Amino acid sequence: SDAERAEVAERVAGLLSKPLTADDAVQLALLNNRGLQAGFHDLGISEADLVRAGNLPNPHFSMFHASRKENGVRDYKIEQAITFNLFSLLTLPQAIEVNRRQFAQTQRAVSLQVLRLAADVRRAWTQAVAAGETLRYMQQVMDAAEAGAELARRMQAAGNFSALARAREQGFYADAALNLARAQQVHQAARERLTRLLGLWGEQTAFKLPERLPDLPAAALDAPDIEREAMASRIDLQIAKLDAEATARNLGLTKTTRFIDVLEIGPARVLEGRRGESYKKGYEISFELPLFDWGTSRVARAEHIYMQSVERVADAAINARSEVREAYGGYRSAFDIARHYRDEVVPLRKRISDENLLRYNGMLIGVFELLADARSQVASVNGYIDALRDFWIAQADLDMALIGKPDLAAPASPIAATTAGAGH
Repeated sequence: SDAERAEVAERVAGLLSKPLTADDAVQLALLNNRGLQAGFHDLGISEADLVRAGNLPNPHFSMFHASRKENGVRDYKIEQAITFNLFSLLTLPQAIEVNRRQFAQTQRAVSLQVLRLAADVRRAWTQAVAAGETLRYMQQVMDAAEAGAELARRMQAAGNFSALARAREQGFYADAALNLARAQQVHQAARERLTRLLGLWGEQTAFKLPERLPDLPAAALDAPDIEREAMASRIDLQIAKLDAEATARNLGLTKTTRFIDVLEIGPARVLEGRRGESYKKGYEISFELPLFDWGTSRVARAEHIYMQSVERVADAAINARSEVREAYGGYRSAFDIARHYRDEVVPLRKRISDENLLRYNGMLIGVFELLADARSQVASVNGYIDALRDFWIAQADLDMALIGKPDLAAPASPIAATTAGAGH
């Protein structure tokens, strides 16, 4: 209703008024993604089919009218009948059960669509925040490279710097400019991907994101029984099982209707003669005679469809076990890599930088040696941002693998950072 839409719009505006966390982004997508809203209507369609399956079949009315005039008198033949599809009435409970299972299957499919959107939003949010963090860092690198290139130009002009040394500084500046352009493109693409999932347009696309990704958790998830958990909670497996059960029910219905497709019975009356004469009353039965099609092909088709659904359930279960193992392995590896960057690589680079700064303050090294050390940190900082990004994406993939089919695409490769000039 309009009131509900206004309430949703107010909630969306409230979420957009502050930097979006991952949970806020998921809420926003569930409220605002039009593709998901369209999927919700599948519930209404399936429910309408279930209600229709429970209704009694409509009666059929038929009428035959003929007349002729002889010797100034018109004789009539009129036949009227109201028939009911007795067989559809007998099979009504089976039809209701089939549609009830299809409705339950639709419910799980829509639930899976909701959860898949939530996982996609978390992945896109993580990529967008990481891309923004990388962009800001590459801008800092660009500023330092520009300052170094300008200083090298002035020192060469003063005769205190060689052409080779200046070329090295200029090369680092050129690489920094290229990496900045790449970071800008990655950042824009990541934001647009998130924007599409959030269903935003117009002024809403100027939403804010946090400047940094969340910190790495203190410990990784330990899940020795993760396969068993996935088998019990995977919605796609439940959908496949429901599909097989519904197919089995349909097979039973097909066997029931193998010989008789239509069995209609009802009262009838016939008038033969003049209009004023009374009707002859009786009943009419109509059904299909299985003279040419005995229904064997229909039953064989249903049996093959059922066996096909059984094989698909088994295939889905095997794939689900493999997917959850892969997702958990990727999660643990991503955690170990990010922790190694956090606890070993980045602190080591910082200690080296602090020592070089002390040497610079003591006039033991020059400014270009200090800049060379700073540029050697580019790869380690970018590597840590990428590792942290990959961990949170792996976390989203693992969460999805426990409830449905995950997107286990390979993580994006980190932006290359040059270390040219580090050997000054």
